[in-house]
Amino acid sequence: MAGGLFLSGAVAALLTTALPAQTSSPVFDDPPPDKIVIDVATVNGSGCPAGTAAVAVSPDNTAFTVTYSNYLAQAGGNSDPTAFRKNCQLNLVVHVPQGFTYAVASADYRGFLSLQPGATATQKASYYFQGSSSTAAKTHPFAGSYNDDWQATDNTDWAQLVWAPCGVLRNFNINTELRVNAGSANPGKVSFMTMDSTDGDISTVYHLAWKECPKS
Repeated sequence: MAGGLFLSGAVAALLTTALPAQTSSPVFDDPPPDKIVIDVATVNGSGCPAGTAAVAVSPDNTAFTVTYSNYLAQAGGNSDPTAFRKNCQLNLVVHVPQGFTYAVASADYRGFLSLQPGATATQKASYYFQGSSSTAAKTHPFAGSYNDDWQATDNTDWAQLVWAPCGVLRNFNINTELRVNAGSANPGKVSFMTMDSTDGDISTVYHLAWKECPKS
């Protein structure tokens, strides 16, 4: 996954601390027209072995997508003792058109979940920029019994968005985690949670907000 993805239009990543929160309506909320380059610096984690995660930018520049093909946590039965927790950290270099900044307004996560009665699962995501002490984290719990697709959305109000610093290139980090607890009711049966699918890849979509930087 090392290497750049040169993609038409503009896109970007997420949260950091440089600009004060906006309390009024957006100054600019349309994506800029110029091209953007997203370089995938590193992809690390037990949930995304080499070659199993990919990043792409939407044609209209309002979102980017991370697609997983081997992201599964499980517990119970004969599961490996370390399989109950899987994670994936993406380190992205986002080249934004001059004069613009961005923030992630929401993130949609999807997958499949099979929980025995009494079992539990958690999906968690955290977002931060290189060099920033601030980390935004969201957690979504699930409880058995459950045997169906799952979806979770992290939403951020405009007034609470944290914008990338203008004029500074900072790597953006997304760290996701799946965790499964077999519980005590049916520890001999397997419970699992995926961010992938048997009939195709499951995509995680990050929706972007844009605005113009202050004029120098």
